[in-house]
Amino acid sequence: MRASRLMSLVLLLQGRGGMTAGELAKELEVSERTVHRDVLALSEAGVPVYADRGRGGGYRLLDGYRTRLTGLGRAEAEALFLSGVPAALREMGLEEVAATARLKAAAALSPALRDAPAVAAQRFHLDAPGWCAADDPPPAALAPLAALAPLARAVWNDQRVSALYRDKRRALEPYGLVLKAGAWYLAARLGTRFLIFRVHRFGEISVLAESFDRDPGFDLAAFWAGQSAEFSRSLLRDVITLRLSESGLRMLRHVADPAALDDALASAQPDGTVRLAVESLPVAYSQVLRFGPEAEVLGPPELRAMVTEAAARMSALYK
Repeated sequence: MRASRLMSLVLLLQGRGGMTAGELAKELEVSERTVHRDVLALSEAGVPVYADRGRGGGYRLLDGYRTRLTGLGRAEAEALFLSGVPAALREMGLEEVAATARLKAAAALSPALRDAPAVAAQRFHLDAPGWCAADDPPPAALAPLAALAPLARAVWNDQRVSALYRDKRRALEPYGLVLKAGAWYLAARLGTRFLIFRVHRFGEISVLAESFDRDPGFDLAAFWAGQSAEFSRSLLRDVITLRLSESGLRMLRHVADPAALDDALASAQPDGTVRLAVESLPVAYSQVLRFGPEAEVLGPPELRAMVTEAAARMSALYK
């Protein structure tokens, strides 16, 4: 474990030119004290790492030093191709392997290109899992998107666009594109606000010659995660009340919408009563049936009637 961390430390310094102990500690998920010990160990092993004193200082490698550890192993090379699917990497236990592969790839780049991974990550993002629900299927799945190519060009070059969106002309600063469940979305600044636009709803796109200065604090992946969570919560328009058995409470995390789970667990009463946000009564009906005899619907009355009828029909089938 320590050998892997020492290698990562060297690759970080080689790829970024120099970093403070705090920055290294954050990247390596250790304490600054551990970083100081690791740097001392590297120095004793002959790696020419030194400390810059004073304000803006940190650790650096001697100019011209290049580690020979940048070759990718098979596992690292394979994991690198999954770097855009972090959830899959995490679930397969390949997250650390992929992180090392990315460090090696970055360290192998020339100094002029070392910001390329960060530049790309802030402009294009893949969100692999599908939505729990969707309204109309996007035409993107049925036909090529005429707007995608000019938007991608504008995103890459930080150029403003004049675009027709839902029959309204808008002046946008396109920050990044996201591919989610087969559909493309644009994250763009309109005035002072960052918004999400569905690419298939764009009409005519004019890429303007004028460029814009990106907000250095904008994080595409974090912004998209926040927007996705807000969208998921917006789908939950109704609330139902259930009385769950102990088994039902354990099943709740497998039945409830992820966006509704925390609030439902927080509402749990000693007798098993919970309030659960749902998309609609038909969706709630299918969710409640998954509990079987471990849940009783207390409200609303319409849902209780639907489940009562289903229970009667099921009882008749099994007599």
